[in-house]
Amino acid sequence: MAPSFLGILVFVILPFGDVFRRSFTTAVTGKFAGIENYSTVFHNQAFLTAVKNTFRFTLVCIPLLVLIGFLIAWPLSRLKNAGLIKSVYLFPLAMPTATIVMVWKMVFYERGFLNLLLTKVGEWTGLWGEIHTDYLGTGAAFWVLVGSYIWKNTGYTVVLWLAGIWGISSELTDAARVDGAGSLQRIWYIILPNLKGTLYTIVILSFLNSFKIYREAYLVAGAYPHRSIYLLQHLFNNWFVNLEFDKMASAAVCTGAFLFLVILLLQRVWDRE
Repeated sequence: MAPSFLGILVFVILPFGDVFRRSFTTAVTGKFAGIENYSTVFHNQAFLTAVKNTFRFTLVCIPLLVLIGFLIAWPLSRLKNAGLIKSVYLFPLAMPTATIVMVWKMVFYERGFLNLLLTKVGEWTGLWGEIHTDYLGTGAAFWVLVGSYIWKNTGYTVVLWLAGIWGISSELTDAARVDGAGSLQRIWYIILPNLKGTLYTIVILSFLNSFKIYREAYLVAGAYPHRSIYLLQHLFNNWFVNLEFDKMASAAVCTGAFLFLVILLLQRVWDRE
């Protein structure tokens, strides 16, 4: 394990230690500033907005991703050609981010495909006229970003669920079926309790990946998108461009500490169960 630990030490621990040191100094002179940088960050309205949006995004996306992934994986696990079908769900992961962004722009732009479709439906039914909603410039941008995240990450979630389901002994489910347990009862009392480890892995990966949605949001709406999708990564990017390294270092330490505590908390909850 020594080579792996050495790589983590050089490329992760030492750089983060330098960031921690910089969080207590000024950006230009490097003088010790105490907790002044942290005070500035927590009184920064942009930081508070970014934290709120990122937290909201995570709370919405992770339950949806876990549930949708399981609802797809359970029927697939009972098919003979599930191995071939599950490869299709991994296709979004192989697509370049720029391509995905181009598709979202073509669909949700003010004169995009969605508005054209709704306009046609309105003309056929006579219920409404032309639709020119700019989905990426309103509060709907948040849900567009949620849809993008779920569409891209459902594939690996399905694969992980399938691996966990196939790892459960068929003797358990067969015995439950003989005892008269229905399909829902087998899922609730047999399948789900044996998928605790898989659920933990999916939640952790989904949680970490929810902090990587910045590329899509940035390419779609730029450095200053609609308020509803202004995330922590936007804030870090703008501070970096403006050379505000002191604030960026302090915010990075807070974010890293929060992620570490959440992972430890999840681990403790799973171990207790």
